[in-house]
Amino acid sequence: MNANQSVTMKIKKGDTVVIISGGDKGKTGKVLSVHPRTQEVTVEGVNIITKHVKPTRENPRGEIKKITQPIHAGKVAIAHPTEKGRTSRIAYEVKNGTKVRVYRQAGNKEIK
Repeated sequence: MNANQSVTMKIKKGDTVVIISGGDKGKTGKVLSVHPRTQEVTVEGVNIITKHVKPTRENPRGEIKKITQPIHAGKVAIAHPTEKGRTSRIAYEVKNGTKVRVYRQAGNKEIK
């Protein structure tokens, strides 16, 4: 796939997700942003890096910032709506003429 092509992702901004692999495995967080071109998501409190910022005129002392970096969308799964720590897949259904996202493992409960 080219860098210019966009991919439809089932994970949306605001979803609660569980990290299923990597150093932050098991952590839960809210999706802050979605990057379909690179198939990455930025999750609150996950994949935090330390960035050293040089001193400038505005900030003469410099600083050390904590920045949340995006992770690959394949490393996250939607959190189950009722059971903590469990995950669920997403399906799409047409209800009353509109397409809605539903949880597969939760008896097709609609996602808000």
